Amino acid sequence: MGSIPIVSTTVSATAVLLISCPDTSGIVADVASWVAHNGGNIVHAEQHTDTHDSVFFQRVEFTHSGEQTLDQLSAAFAPIATKFNMNFSLRALPWNPRTAILVSKTVHCLSDLLTRSRYGDLGLDVAAVVSNHNDSRELVEAFGYRYEHIPVEEGKRAEQEETVSNLLTSLNVELVVLARYMLVLPPWFAQQWKGKMINIHHSFLPAFIGANPYRQAHDRGVKIIGATAHYVTDDLDEGPILEQDVTRVTHRDDVAELTRRGRDLETVVLARAVRAHVEHRVLIWGNRSVVFS
Repeated sequence: MGSIPIVSTTVSATAVLLISCPDTSGIVADVASWVAHNGGNIVHAEQHTDTHDSVFFQRVEFTHSGEQTLDQLSAAFAPIATKFNMNFSLRALPWNPRTAILVSKTVHCLSDLLTRSRYGDLGLDVAAVVSNHNDSRELVEAFGYRYEHIPVEEGKRAEQEETVSNLLTSLNVELVVLARYMLVLPPWFAQQWKGKMINIHHSFLPAFIGANPYRQAHDRGVKIIGATAHYVTDDLDEGPILEQDVTRVTHRDDVAELTRRGRDLETVVLARAVRAHVEHRVLIWGNRSVVFS
């Protein structure tokens, strides 16, 4: 099946080093020295120390001559990783992952992603849009993308899930985006795409998990509503959060108005989350995320 590679043999003028390790002195100095020693020039660097767990996180973006492949650079970095007991990845920029977008009937997030991808605002190579309904075909094909309708027939939910999984594998997909795909995926499916599947949930998690969150919000009388983009895990709507945003509402707003306002949030939040993933700005620690700017 397709996966996001940790390293690549493709030479790029720009690379990103993502690291996490126990916090100690000397990490920043050694990493910077390694970049310089290997002919690189740091163009952007961010770091974060989780003082509660004593864990250090860093993202280093650097240019390099291209005389060494990323495989060779990764091997050269291995001694430093061993010294500091690091988990690390070395990846190229720009990255345009082969992407499958899964959607049901609601198309606002889908149309936003297609627009951003087609006109260069978001670096996705959209391999296909997959839906359990046929409502989005005209929209998707108008953008020139492949559309796959895989319906759920009565009593054949498991077969539909298997068909979708096999399609994603055959397409060599590296990223899956659930753009309001309203079917709960089984644990084995979520596990298969761990860290490579992003979902948009139409509420400010952890509030209002599951179906009809705007109805839940209305019935609870909330004064803000939100949207959350997160990685998909075995537990429904419980994966590491990538991006969130909120807007204020009042008692005058009915469910339809909450839904309208929420849709604006959903499109922006999902696009931000996908961009962070594509730009290698995310590190996962347990069920939490560090998202660098």
